[in-house]
Amino acid sequence: MSKTANLKDGAEHRWPAVIGLLIALGLYAALPSAFLPAIRYTVVGIGLVMLIPLLILNPRRLHKETRWSKRLATGQALLLVAANGVALVQLIILLTDSSGGDGRTLLLAALQIWVTNVIAFALVFWELDRGGPVARRNTHRDNLPAADFRFPQDEDHDAVTEVATRSSVKSGWVASFVDYTYFSLSNSMAFSPTDTMPLSPRAKMMMGLEAAGGFVLLALVIAHAVSLLG
Repeated sequence: MSKTANLKDGAEHRWPAVIGLLIALGLYAALPSAFLPAIRYTVVGIGLVMLIPLLILNPRRLHKETRWSKRLATGQALLLVAANGVALVQLIILLTDSSGGDGRTLLLAALQIWVTNVIAFALVFWELDRGGPVARRNTHRDNLPAADFRFPQDEDHDAVTEVATRSSVKSGWVASFVDYTYFSLSNSMAFSPTDTMPLSPRAKMMMGLEAAGGFVLLALVIAHAVSLLG
């Protein structure tokens, strides 16, 4: 039977993640017609339908969670990652095919896929780390699932006073969707951990997958742009 967890007043806002999801779905839907429009619109439709019950459960703040809502939210994020991965493979094929289409259109599509990838992985990280956004704000740290990621605030408690005051130990700081988005962005640009370190095997695999996709995409885009200039 599903259990519902009621959060304290510090529950995370729902809308940053919703806005991120809507931006990602919009960019994915707006890809050129060469990118399997039937599949794209189906994925966008499924993503929006999956969002409705999650908004009904937590319209403003993430106060409650059930087994089905957790699975639905995680599945929604993984669906976007998988669908965007298919678009990435198709983009690679088009970029390496001399007759693949208009070069400038493909470069714009590459940007859309890259941004969508950043948001999609941010959603996955946000849903999985330490049990997800509801557990992170509701469960005592001693009872949280093992962390997938270590943020700088998790180890700043013995720094100088003005830094230590923002640490997890002294301020009760908990990562939000914005933190996971920044972390996903930096991983996609640096192709490696920056200030946030992966701890679990699944975290390392997901970060590696995101970084590999970003690296391949950037290399092909640069090569294609050079060919256009030539």
